Amino acid sequence: MIRRMATNPIPQFPAGFLWGVSTSAHQIEGAADEREPSVWDTFTAEPGTVKDGSTAAVACDHYHRYREDVALLAGLGVGAYRFSISWPRVNAPKGLDFYDRLVDELCAAGVRPVPTLFHWDLPVALDWLDRDTAARFAEHVSVVAERLGDRVQKWITINEPAEHTLLGHALGTHAPGKRLLFDALPVAHHQLLAHGLAVRALRAAGATDIGIANSHGPTWPASREQADMEAADFYDVLLNRLFADPVLLGRYPEGIGELMPGAPEDVETDLKAISEPLDFYGVNYYAPTRVGAPQGTEIEFGGVRMPAELPFSVREIEDVPTTDFGWPVVPEGLTELLTGFRERYGDRLPPIVITENGCSYEGVDDQQRIAYLDGHLRALHRAVEAGVDVRGYFVWSLLDNFEWAEGYARRFGLVHVDYDTLARTPKASYGWLRDVLRAQG
Repeated sequence: MIRRMATNPIPQFPAGFLWGVSTSAHQIEGAADEREPSVWDTFTAEPGTVKDGSTAAVACDHYHRYREDVALLAGLGVGAYRFSISWPRVNAPKGLDFYDRLVDELCAAGVRPVPTLFHWDLPVALDWLDRDTAARFAEHVSVVAERLGDRVQKWITINEPAEHTLLGHALGTHAPGKRLLFDALPVAHHQLLAHGLAVRALRAAGATDIGIANSHGPTWPASREQADMEAADFYDVLLNRLFADPVLLGRYPEGIGELMPGAPEDVETDLKAISEPLDFYGVNYYAPTRVGAPQGTEIEFGGVRMPAELPFSVREIEDVPTTDFGWPVVPEGLTELLTGFRERYGDRLPPIVITENGCSYEGVDDQQRIAYLDGHLRALHRAVEAGVDVRGYFVWSLLDNFEWAEGYARRFGLVHVDYDTLARTPKASYGWLRDVLRAQG
C-alpha cells in the first residue's frame, strides 16, 4: 500500500463547487485510423519534431478503453470530466458515434461531460491563417451541439489559443510547425473569432453554460530596470491580455488591434462576435513567467526554443522547486493571477473555472504531485477568500499521455499508463484527490 502524504485538510470550497479532471482527444484517444488526419499527424511524421520520435497513433487507446477510464473517473469521485472532441474524428464516418457512447457512459456514471470543441488537432485541410477556418469551426460546433446537446450542458469552445499561436505558428515547435514570429498574429485573431462564432452557434442550439479555456500566468519582470519592465509588459500583453481583453472587454490591447487582419471596421465587427457574453471564463494555470530584455542569443526554456530576435527573454525563476519538466512550482502565482484578473476586468469577468492545473512527475508514488496539488488548492482557496468568484477546478490530467512535442517523456496523469501494455495504475495522487473530494462533500 502506498502511503499518501499527510497534510492538514484542504479548506472547504463553496457549495456547488465543480471538481473535475481534464484530457484532450489527440493526447489519449489513439485509433488514428478511425478518423481523418490532423495537423499533429503530419507534424509528428516529420523526423525531429517529437523528442522521442513517437506519435499519438495509439496513445492511451482511450477510444477503445473509454469505459475503463470512465470507471476511474467514477472511482475518483469527480463531478465532471473535461475532454476534447476531435474535429478530424467528427469529420470521419460515424466519428460522432464515439462521443455519443462516451457521453452516455459519463452520464450513467454520474460524471458531467464538459467537452472542449477545439484542442489543437486541426484537420489538415484547414489553416488558422485563413479567416474561413473560423466559419468552418462554427459549422463543426453546430453539428456537435445538435448531436450531444441533449446531454451536455457545459461547453468549452477553444483551448489555449495563445499556445497554439505561439508554439504552432510563431516558433514552430508544435503543429503545424510554422515559424512566422509576429506574422502569426492573424492566427490569434481567427481563433478568437472562431470562439465567438462558436458561442453564437452554441446559443442557437440552446446552450446556456459556455466558456473558453485560456492559459494565463503572472508575468514577473527580471528586475526593476526599464528595459526589463518594458519587455515583461510586452510579454504580458502578448500572452495574457491579447487573449483575454478581446473576449472580456471587446477590444484588443493598445497597439495590437491595428496589427490584426482586415480593415479596422472589420476588426471591430469581429470583436463584437469575439466578446459574446460567457457564462464562465476558463483559466489554465501552471506557473508565472519571469521576463527580461532580449539577451541576443537563442535559448531553450521549458522545452521551447526562444529565438534571439524576440523583444523579450524568458528567465529562470530562482529559489523555487521545479517539476520534472523543469517548470517552476509557484502556487501563490495562482492567487496573484486571479485577484489581478478581478481588479483588471471587474464586473466584465464572469465566474472563473480553473480548467487545467497540474504537473509532470515520474513514479506511481508521486508525493511531489500531491504537494503540488495541495499547494495550488490552498492558493485557489485564498483567491476565493479574497472575493474572486471561482466555480470549479479541473486537474490536468486523468491519464499519462502523449505530451505533444515531448512525446511520452512527461507524465502529468493521476493514473499511470504503461505504454507497452496500456495498463492503468492509479497513483498515490489519485487516492489523495479522492480523499480530498470525499472531505469536500
